[in-house]
Amino acid sequence: MEREEAIKLLKKYNKEEFHIRHAFTVEQVMRYFAKKNGEDEDFWGIVGLLHDIDYEMYPEEHCKKAPELLKEINADEKTIHAICSHAYGICSDVEPEDEMEKLLFAADELTGLIWAAAKMRPSKSTKDMELKSLKKKYKDKKFAAGCSRDTISKGAEQLGWELDTLLEETLKAMQESEDEITKNLEKYC
Repeated sequence: MEREEAIKLLKKYNKEEFHIRHAFTVEQVMRYFAKKNGEDEDFWGIVGLLHDIDYEMYPEEHCKKAPELLKEINADEKTIHAICSHAYGICSDVEPEDEMEKLLFAADELTGLIWAAAKMRPSKSTKDMELKSLKKKYKDKKFAAGCSRDTISKGAEQLGWELDTLLEETLKAMQESEDEITKNLEKYC
């Protein structure tokens, strides 16, 4: 599957910049983790890019409608399984099995919390955010209340990681890819 084909599908079912930014963010975070693990960055990135393919138009059918939409670009079963597993126990009964799927499950919610924290900073950027400040926002249940701390901590647990490791690595991934995310938004939005 080619990235341009995946972006075309993403844009067909996602019109709001917020959702498209989230897709590009999760794509870049997954590419970061793939590189770190010596895995296929393109595959992991496309899974991250398309993980919420059905969320904007079909929120009540999230992860249920995705297989149908992904078939439009002939996505294979591995891609479909990975995408549907990111919401395990929330709106999907597809359990994350491998490291990539567990990372997607863990990072999805966390990227939203990190962007929300970045927006509160004078710089509006993740680049100058410190782990200490992210942890403070994470502990404040009223901040970005829509980002499930339970899902984030379950994700860390599934990976066998300390929560701080997940927070630190995901923040680092976002810091390193923020310029690329911005370029993608400028190009595709």
